[in-house]
Amino acid sequence: MSVEVTETVWITMPDGCRLAARLWLPETAHETPVPGVLEYIPYRRRDRTRLRDEAMHPDLAAAGYACLRVDIRGHGDSDGVMSDEYSPQELQDGCDVIAWMADQPWCDGQVAMFGKSWGAYNSFQIAALQPPALKAIAPVMGCDDRWREDIHFYGGCLANDNFWWGSIMQLYNAMPPDPEIVGERWRDMWKERLEGMRFWPSMWAEHQTHDKMWRHGSICENYDDVKVPVYFFGGWADLFRDTPFRIAEHMADRVKVLMGPWAHLYPHEAIPGPRADFVGEMIRFFDHHLKGAPMPEEPPLRFFINDGHPPHGKYEERGGRWVEEVTWPSPNVSDRALHLNVGALGDVPQAGEAMTICSPQTYGQAGGDMCGFGTPGDLPLDGRIDAGGALMFRSDKFVDGADILGQPSVTLTATADRPWGLVAAVLYDEAPDGAQTLISRGYCNLNHRESDTNPTALVPGEEFTVTVPLHGCGYRIPEEHRLNLHIATTYWPALWPAPEPLTLTIAPGRSVLHLPVRAETPNAPEPRDLAVPDTAKRKKAVTRVREGSMSRTVTQDAETGNVENRVFFDGGVFGPVGDLRLDDIGTVMGDISDRRYTIRADDPLSARATMTQEAKFERGDWRVYIDTASEMTASAEAFHFKASVVCRDGEEEFHRVEWTETVPREGM
Repeated sequence: MSVEVTETVWITMPDGCRLAARLWLPETAHETPVPGVLEYIPYRRRDRTRLRDEAMHPDLAAAGYACLRVDIRGHGDSDGVMSDEYSPQELQDGCDVIAWMADQPWCDGQVAMFGKSWGAYNSFQIAALQPPALKAIAPVMGCDDRWREDIHFYGGCLANDNFWWGSIMQLYNAMPPDPEIVGERWRDMWKERLEGMRFWPSMWAEHQTHDKMWRHGSICENYDDVKVPVYFFGGWADLFRDTPFRIAEHMADRVKVLMGPWAHLYPHEAIPGPRADFVGEMIRFFDHHLKGAPMPEEPPLRFFINDGHPPHGKYEERGGRWVEEVTWPSPNVSDRALHLNVGALGDVPQAGEAMTICSPQTYGQAGGDMCGFGTPGDLPLDGRIDAGGALMFRSDKFVDGADILGQPSVTLTATADRPWGLVAAVLYDEAPDGAQTLISRGYCNLNHRESDTNPTALVPGEEFTVTVPLHGCGYRIPEEHRLNLHIATTYWPALWPAPEPLTLTIAPGRSVLHLPVRAETPNAPEPRDLAVPDTAKRKKAVTRVREGSMSRTVTQDAETGNVENRVFFDGGVFGPVGDLRLDDIGTVMGDISDRRYTIRADDPLSARATMTQEAKFERGDWRVYIDTASEMTASAEAFHFKASVVCRDGEEEFHRVEWTETVPREGM
């Protein structure tokens, strides 16, 4: 089917703000209206996501959908200023966009939503507001619970991704509209954005408990608010590994799940493979719910079980197989309890001498990125790198192997010598040669052991019990391999450390690893084959005008003891892209980022995170350059932030802002 593309469509909100959108229409839609599909994100439809959009929206339009890719208020070419992620204004605008779409002559009054990450979040959140025209959503790699599984806090611990991701948004919030689209007012719009900016990492760090900020936009507060069918796509190498299990349990009558081996990428372009035809899957789903097309009978939940592999920072492909479940929790999955005995995981508890651990502040170097983007080195490395910094508990060999599917957990009975601290539980597959491949991990701020709304200090020497959920996983423990569980009191650079080193004492035989072991379903049919995406069918109109580079390093200064984790990208978060020219609009764009986390093994207050970024837009006389810098440190009492943004219009400085902010620690 032929597709008509409109570069910019303006959608006026009730308050007069205009949102910019790109529209793909089946040419027949002017005579025969079709359902609409909305993708609604802040990442600049005109340039930054242009190539990605063109790999999806034209195919959707050719399949008979009117596709609209909208810039959120305050981003791209849309009017206004963005105050925060998932604000009430953003969600109301989304509802108003859906109503606008449904009222257009090319739309039959029905709308679906999809999107990855931010677009997954607001697909869930807008669905919970129940706009009448919204009939189905396909969220990709997002979550239902902003406190439990967002990029800010993990297990009540402050994630360093809060700093990193907030610094990325610091750059995006400073980007201007395109004068070719908005005209001469582009500088005024840009200035309004810049003057309305806040430094988001410090703003988010002000909310250190499960308060109303995190409850807003978390559909787990009332799953029944989402009444439309949901097809959730996720990946084991992504951040959001628990959401599919929760929504499958609480929204069973309207949820379909496809959970692959993928990093934070759409499944049709994801690493590690095998890839899946995401657009084709979405079309089948939308055809059924918006057009009444039949859909083959199959279990609604499909998970990829990763084969055991030697540890490596990047896999192009993961071996494994797809399995299906009809319901979650599944009758095919049972709990196997393994007791933490002296140095061992055993089916039977055994008493022994108490075990203590005070991890070096550098423990966690093998962890890779919490949210992988498929770039070299972002997956976890060999756990033996960290082994000396944790208590280790090894199981007997799994003579016949075993499948794990679900969320493991560790229940610890312990004492501590400090009033606050954290615990990390990291589960590895240990090969016969000793190599340790990450299966799953979880964390707990011990001040949140009883409540994530009212933290309470530990009483040194007083016994406590805490359960640490590990992230969801699908993993095959190979024959003759063992499990190796690390228990540590730090996890750097993923988590910001507690202000004092903590010593944890564990009594053998009184703590338990709970393992979700999946048994094969007798006579279960093989899952249908997933179509392989044809990534070469559409030529991308892009020219590389400058090669990029990247570097991931961990270095130690032998004189000072400082250990630095550095991630450098000349090309942005997706790798060494360099500078690209979008040939159809003539815009050259490029990013450079340098992220560094530094700490000394003996001093949690030595922790320091910095990030510098550069971005450019060049086309003819339009030349925009943005430089950002951010820094985070901490004392025992507070977190300290410094940040700046400098914008240039050609050679002239257009705007400069600097922040110095202090946020008191509240049990962090």
